[in-house]
Amino acid sequence: MVDGDDSAGNEGTFDALVSGIRFGKFASVGAVGAVFDLTVSTLLIVQFGVLSEYAKVAGAEVAIVIMFAINERWTFADHGRAGALALARRLLKSNLVRSGGLLVQFLIVRGAREVPVELVVGGVDLWTFIPLPLAIGASVLLNYVFESVFTWRVGRS
Repeated sequence: MVDGDDSAGNEGTFDALVSGIRFGKFASVGAVGAVFDLTVSTLLIVQFGVLSEYAKVAGAEVAIVIMFAINERWTFADHGRAGALALARRLLKSNLVRSGGLLVQFLIVRGAREVPVELVVGGVDLWTFIPLPLAIGASVLLNYVFESVFTWRVGRS
């Protein structure tokens, strides 16, 4: 973490956003988050009968906290102020920022439930699960841009 200002270096916001290395790290962390998200969502649906869109919200929140911790230490390790209060602010910002991505995911999963499709394999309707990873994919770019700009403030000098 950089003491003082909220950025490391004087890179511009656009240059910071198009960093292939940073986006690769973010996407890798997202893959880890997706595993947690899908595991929790699926477990809630299959074992506890939770509606898919609500299971999605719970799975996503677990993933958000895990991804924040990894992004804080790896993807954006050179951005953000030091200290417990600054860390708590970034965690809160991350949750707020990702709520937009979560809303996109919720609407995709909810909308897919309204589509009259059944894809039953081995007694399980796979259509219930297909929208889950699609919803994650739809929110990746949105989350990357807003996390970079608002949570870790990349490109700000």
